[in-house]
Amino acid sequence: MRSGRRSGRLHPLHLAGWLFADVLLVLALIAMGDQGDPAAARQPAPGASGSPGAESPKPSPSPSGPRAVERKPVKIALEADSSDRTRIVGQLRKATAKYEGRQAAIVLTFGHHQDAGAGVAYAGRVNSLLGEARPRMFRGATTRDFVLLRGGGGRADLEIYFYTY
Repeated sequence: MRSGRRSGRLHPLHLAGWLFADVLLVLALIAMGDQGDPAAARQPAPGASGSPGAESPKPSPSPSGPRAVERKPVKIALEADSSDRTRIVGQLRKATAKYEGRQAAIVLTFGHHQDAGAGVAYAGRVNSLLGEARPRMFRGATTRDFVLLRGGGGRADLEIYFYTY
């Protein structure tokens, strides 16, 4: 007896998932094949080495390739009343002075307080003053406000993730 399903045949809709997976695999292989050979890029140009008087190419002074974010953050702490703008900015400047010339990618700020809303608000206040403390360092940085449920407020811990160059 035959059931309602035809044995031995697949409905075309069942093959759509497999077709999608195969097309995705082909696109991934094309993308990988389009990448340059990093080993060939490191080799000197033909004729550059071995010829007398020829200087080896000097490395470029500026980094090349995509910019990345360092994995290890720079951690700083500050303590000031949320209304004391001058003290917060001064502490941020002092704590980040040795990183002058670098650019921050991500800043995670943890405001200390027993009340979650107040801790997040303090972290937001600190983050709003980053650009005033170091405009070039924090221009375009992504900031996030968090809370550490401890203490009575007026304290923040910052984790700054810098770009690699």
